[in-house]
Amino acid sequence: MGFKDIVIGLSLPFLGTTLGAACVLFQKDGLKHRTHQLLIGFAAGVMMAASVWSLLIPAMESADGAVLPAVIGFWLGILFLLFLDNAVPHMHQVTGDIEGPKRALKRTTMMLMAVTIHNIPEGMAVGVVYAGVVQGSSGVTAAGALALALGIAIQNFPEGAIVSMPLKDEGMSPLQAFGCGILSGAVEPAGALVTIVATALMVPVMPYLLAFAAGAMVYVIIEELIPEMMAGPHSNTAVLAFSFGFSVMMVLDVVLG
Repeated sequence: MGFKDIVIGLSLPFLGTTLGAACVLFQKDGLKHRTHQLLIGFAAGVMMAASVWSLLIPAMESADGAVLPAVIGFWLGILFLLFLDNAVPHMHQVTGDIEGPKRALKRTTMMLMAVTIHNIPEGMAVGVVYAGVVQGSSGVTAAGALALALGIAIQNFPEGAIVSMPLKDEGMSPLQAFGCGILSGAVEPAGALVTIVATALMVPVMPYLLAFAAGAMVYVIIEELIPEMMAGPHSNTAVLAFSFGFSVMMVLDVVLG
């Protein structure tokens, strides 16, 4: 894998957030609820499949079939996100309607913080996978790493929109709201780069790192994405989108991997 491939892989999630945030520049009406559910459902399915085939299975393969490192790493990822939840509100708790301009502004600020913080483990997941490909010791293929990055990018599109659009509604100019949306996704390539540098020095713990990323992502899926996709009407559509996304990612990872 060349340097160009790594740059593309690390940039894809950030590109997804940027494109979503750019919706504010063309905003007439907000993102339609059903479209939002479809995107979130599809992305959640992609990420769930990626957690298994792109992270947990390679974690066990890189540990010569041992299960314990994957279990430990997975739970460390779960507990890490649980710790973050003590300081950062859940996305599905801060995207609802709150009366009053001051509370609305507080809600959008909290939402920006929530999206930014929960983007960190996604960046770590991409960084861990690409570090494993470069080292050739994790069982992860270049195609599998690219599929994971693309899946996160799909998920990030609606997130960029739900950050930038409310900020415009609260009085920011479209360009300012767009800038805030971009900043919420900037932590992902930064987190990925830091993780790549760190994992280069910690090859023996690669199984734990891969499983840690899987645990963090599963926590985000269950705690943030599933409540988002099931809220309101058309939840059955979101379930079908989830199942389709899971199937697509599973096929991509098995066939291309």
